[in-house]
Amino acid sequence: MVEKVVQVVNRAGIHARPAALIVEMTKDFKSSVYFEQGTNRINAKSILGIMTLGAVYKSDIKITAEGEDENDAVEKLSRLFSSKFEDE
Repeated sequence: MVEKVVQVVNRAGIHARPAALIVEMTKDFKSSVYFEQGTNRINAKSILGIMTLGAVYKSDIKITAEGEDENDAVEKLSRLFSSKFEDE
């Protein structure tokens, strides 16, 4: 299992377009991928789960992946967060 805490750095937070980008990226991973914020833990392959997380600007999100491509999953998602979801 691999875990990494990332921060939402785009001012709009995770809205519909970033959520769709996340789902598009995670669907190709064989690993199980989850986001945790506070006491909420959601499947990062679920757009509804991501939207209900309500992650706003400067929110900390823990990415957890478990499976054969777990390192790749966490690294690619971390880069997506760092790039502000290509939003700005």
